[in-house]
Amino acid sequence: MNIMEENQKKENSLWEFIKVVVISVAIVLPIRAYVAQPFIVSGASMEPNFHDGEYLIIDELTYALRKPERGEVIVFRYPLNPSEFFIKRIVGLPGETVEIKNSKIFINGDVVSESFISADIAKKTLPNLKTNLDENEYFVLGDNRPKSSDSRFWGALPKDKIMGRALLRLWPVAKAGFIND
Repeated sequence: MNIMEENQKKENSLWEFIKVVVISVAIVLPIRAYVAQPFIVSGASMEPNFHDGEYLIIDELTYALRKPERGEVIVFRYPLNPSEFFIKRIVGLPGETVEIKNSKIFINGDVVSESFISADIAKKTLPNLKTNLDENEYFVLGDNRPKSSDSRFWGALPKDKIMGRALLRLWPVAKAGFIND
C-alpha cells in the first residue's frame, strides 16, 4: 500500500468515527434530556425500599402523558433549593385534604393503607398535621418518616418541580429491575 492509500484509509476511518460519535450524541442527548435520566439515591429517607448509593433511571416522559398517581416514587427539585434533587413517595394528590392524626395518614377523611412502610416505621410517632392541596400540588413523604425532609416540613410540592418517576434500579445488580410502586 502506498502512502496516498494509507492516508485515504486513515481519513475514511476518522470520518467513520466522527459519524458514529455524532449519531450517538444525536440519539443519547434527546433521550437524556426528555425521556430518562440517571439518579443516585442519597440518604436514608426512603429506606427500606431505596438505599443510599442505589443507581436509578428516572422516567421523565410519563408525566407528559398522564398525571402523577398516589404511591408513585418520584424525583423532584427541592422547592426550597431547586439545585437539589429529592426522592419521595406521592401520598396526596391535587385538591385533596391530607391529615396526619395519631400517626395515621388520612386523605379526605379516609385512612390510607401503606403496605410499603415497614412495621417499625409505622409505629413511629408523626406530628399531627392537616393541609389542603391546591390544583397542581402534591403531598410527598419519605418511606423512612423519622429521617425524611418532606411535605410535613416544607409544604406541598408544586407539580412543576417533579422531574419524573423512579422507573428502573440498575445498582446494586442483585436488586436490578423495574420499580413497582
